[in-house]
Amino acid sequence: MQQTKLSLLYQMLRIRKLQLRIESEYHLDQMKTPVHLCIGQEAVAVGVCASLRRDDFISSNHRGHGHYLAKGGDLKGLVAELYGRSTGCSRGRGGSMHLVDTSVGHIGSSSIVGGGIPIATGLALAIQLRGLDRVSTVFFGDGAADEGVLYESINFAMLKRLPVIYVLEHNGYSVCSPGERRQCVPPVFHGVPHEHLSTARVDGNSVLDVLAAASEAVRRARSGDGPSLIECRTYRMRGHAGAGTDVHLGYRSAEEIAKWQERCPLEQYARQLVAEGLLTDASRAETERRVESEIEQAFRFAAQSPLPEPDELPLYLFHDEQQPCPGPGFGPS
Repeated sequence: MQQTKLSLLYQMLRIRKLQLRIESEYHLDQMKTPVHLCIGQEAVAVGVCASLRRDDFISSNHRGHGHYLAKGGDLKGLVAELYGRSTGCSRGRGGSMHLVDTSVGHIGSSSIVGGGIPIATGLALAIQLRGLDRVSTVFFGDGAADEGVLYESINFAMLKRLPVIYVLEHNGYSVCSPGERRQCVPPVFHGVPHEHLSTARVDGNSVLDVLAAASEAVRRARSGDGPSLIECRTYRMRGHAGAGTDVHLGYRSAEEIAKWQERCPLEQYARQLVAEGLLTDASRAETERRVESEIEQAFRFAAQSPLPEPDELPLYLFHDEQQPCPGPGFGPS
């Protein structure tokens, strides 16, 4: 358990430091892709993915760097993808919002708001029909929670008792629109009978709370007890897109951001580990050096990687035995 707890910190540090490095490099305009940073939301990705196996599936969204890394994605492949390189996890064709790596069960990110929800539901149906011992999980924000496809998908998942977990990263805003101006009541799914849909509302800034809720949802899915919804209350520290703060836009205040910074998921968890005697200043510094070295190597790898060749343009458009996408997909793993 001690090693597991330290691994959670390492994963969150890795995601945070990568986001900060992206932010510091983005103004150089070498990343020809929009980016949506997940600073402040690291505990959700890490807590959920820690409950999953490598061959379980996840579907992600435009703010998906953390999901990809937490699921075991390749750091070098992620950074290379941001630079559009042929060594990227999507072969330089997806950029920040369209990451894919089936070798770790990451079926793909969608830039369409709510786009991953029906995909994850369909994956769960495929798992059920093929009799596989796998789970499908989808991450989406509260903007996607306003989309009708969520209601259609959860209804279908309940009818078929599908092994799917819906993870709502409730950061309070759909771009610049606060939740209370869009929704009269909290997500209605919390009122669904437990035998049809298991729901939980957790502190999305507590990695252990997220892990506990996700582990129960995974247990339920593997047992054939049907779908679950986990609402993780968290906060997006940076603007909706790009680098830096967006406080100048006026839809939230510097005071609000500062209040949530005091509840930083990474720092809260580090203090907890210190209190338990599992972390010292020296051991944290060593972990940070390790992470920073990995990130530096990833950026160097990206800079040295080639761009896709023009004659490769038609490749990877469809699944083809002659040009398969990387990873096992539904095949043996």
